[in-house]
Amino acid sequence: MLVSGRRRLLTVLLQAQKWPFQPSRDMRLVQFRAPHLVGPHLGLETGNGGGVINLSAFDPTLPKTMTQFLEQGEATLSVARRALAAQLPVLPRSEVTFLAPVTRPDKVVCVGMNYVDHCKEQNVPVPKEPIIFSKFASSIVGPYDEVVLPPQSQEVDWEVELAVVIGKKGKHIKATDAMAHVAGFTVAHDVSARDWQMRRNGKQWLLGKTFDTFCPLGPALVTKDSVADPHNLKICCRVNGEVVQSSNTNQMVFKIEDLIAWVSQFVTFYPGDVILTGTPPGVGVFRKPPVFLKKGDEVQCEIEELGVIINKVV
Repeated sequence: MLVSGRRRLLTVLLQAQKWPFQPSRDMRLVQFRAPHLVGPHLGLETGNGGGVINLSAFDPTLPKTMTQFLEQGEATLSVARRALAAQLPVLPRSEVTFLAPVTRPDKVVCVGMNYVDHCKEQNVPVPKEPIIFSKFASSIVGPYDEVVLPPQSQEVDWEVELAVVIGKKGKHIKATDAMAHVAGFTVAHDVSARDWQMRRNGKQWLLGKTFDTFCPLGPALVTKDSVADPHNLKICCRVNGEVVQSSNTNQMVFKIEDLIAWVSQFVTFYPGDVILTGTPPGVGVFRKPPVFLKKGDEVQCEIEELGVIINKVV
């Protein structure tokens, strides 16, 4: 009796010690619209696949966009933590429209051939330094929005990627300081028109990567303190329910810290900037014969701890 009583007390004490840190373990920031609200709003997703807490209802002075929210740093994050700890009304998922967690960032930086297993798939050596390209911010759409097949391309392909969202401005950032500049992570679908990426436009990748709707993001910006290890997450893509990509972020050639250090030699990072960190093997273009997306397909990109985005191809 005495032993079991002690065990109960120990359990209660451990829970009490954990409690102040619990909210930040699941900080899932979203941008959303709802019929009864004017314009886009910031919210908290109540767990992976849960409803949404309207942050403006908790504190009307909070910014309405993610970029402005991130620019204010710890001041706004601490408000969000308090909102998560409070017992606030939750909007059912069915009543909200999820937007990309970040819209109109200053830049979308992308990394090519950054998975060891993806390099093997192509029979190419692992890069000695990061291969950097870009997508225009106008390619960003929400986590459940449609991907539009452009009439200019017959070779539209899928790529699931871990996206990093910058939270703090910086240039010439050291790898050892890089995580201090990261706000969190989200799931990205780097839709790619292979004909334009590999053969047209002088083989420059930009046009093939940046058609409208070619960068679905979401569902949430999961803050870095909510993710145990971004370099050890299962990552997969399904097309019409069939698994086409399945790997782990531990296959990355260049880790997040190294990518931030490398790119910040050339450009200044701003809050809201997005880095797509590369894709694992299993893309359509390297299948025999090649397979490309067609009207009616449904693509699901999923990363452990972050969630799943689902995009219908039209």
